[in-house]
Amino acid sequence: MAATRQRVHADDLADSIGLGSEELAMRKRFLEFDDDDVQRLEGMYGLTHEHVDAVIEAFYEHLLSFPETTSFFRDPRLLEHVKGRQKNYFIRLTQGDYDHDYVTDRLRLGSIHERIGLPVRSFLGMYAFYLRQIAALLVQEHPGDPEHAFQKFHSLTKLLFFDIGLGVDMYIHQRERTIAVQQDAIRELSTPVLTIRDRLLVLPIIGILDTSRAQQLTEELLRSIRESRAQVVILDVTGVPAVDSAVANHLLQTVEASRLMGAQVIVTGLSASVAQALVTLGVDLTKLNAVGDLQGGIEVANGIMRYQVVAIDDTIPEVVDAGPDPEAG
Repeated sequence: MAATRQRVHADDLADSIGLGSEELAMRKRFLEFDDDDVQRLEGMYGLTHEHVDAVIEAFYEHLLSFPETTSFFRDPRLLEHVKGRQKNYFIRLTQGDYDHDYVTDRLRLGSIHERIGLPVRSFLGMYAFYLRQIAALLVQEHPGDPEHAFQKFHSLTKLLFFDIGLGVDMYIHQRERTIAVQQDAIRELSTPVLTIRDRLLVLPIIGILDTSRAQQLTEELLRSIRESRAQVVILDVTGVPAVDSAVANHLLQTVEASRLMGAQVIVTGLSASVAQALVTLGVDLTKLNAVGDLQGGIEVANGIMRYQVVAIDDTIPEVVDAGPDPEAG
């Protein structure tokens, strides 16, 4: 499911990242990339087509000389596939028409690099390598006209910086989507509201609480209180390593919201560090019904709900209703 949510159809890549025609035109203007540059690049097609194999093979020989990048290309089929894409990329630099289809192709390539986990530094190193290789080829092609060689090199530099922007955008976009999917999965798995018995809920919280997760936790708890008509909720924070002032205040709001819905909240498992942090932050602790651990919290909940534990034989206890509270109505 996560993989499905991460993928974006190739034709929708530019739009999904916000790279509309106005944005792309603005980027070209910023780089001062104009029709003269396009003409110079088209004039370099024969050069890139002639030397593409040598340039790409030299690049991957350089890339694979580093252990940290070799690990990404252990599969020979993947290596050949990426080489083929790079050859197409290299030739495409000098074929003109740098609009929608060109941008989509560049984004696809960036997506492949991000998906296999290629570091951004290696991705950017590719452009530096291309510039070095082509600079040498242009000098050889125009030995008596360095100004002409420089103009072509300058046009290519503009286009490669345009491409770098697209590649970085793709990396960021894919990483953000991946992180969002992972965070959704973590939230779904890490905030289960458990029904211990009729009208008694336990919410064990594990991991770091941030404001977003605290909000999601509150919504889930209040929904469960309504559905189960809960009388008592045990909020177990044994697995929470730290809280900040925003999260602490949010927990207090959760306690108050639960009370308004008819449920008392018992907080269990406060660690020494979290307790000290709450005191240091100046949080109003008078609203917290705190108990040392989960077992203690269940015992307190039993008292509130008028349950008691009795033994039905030598080993197995049973929770029974202690009867109506004589002080109630």
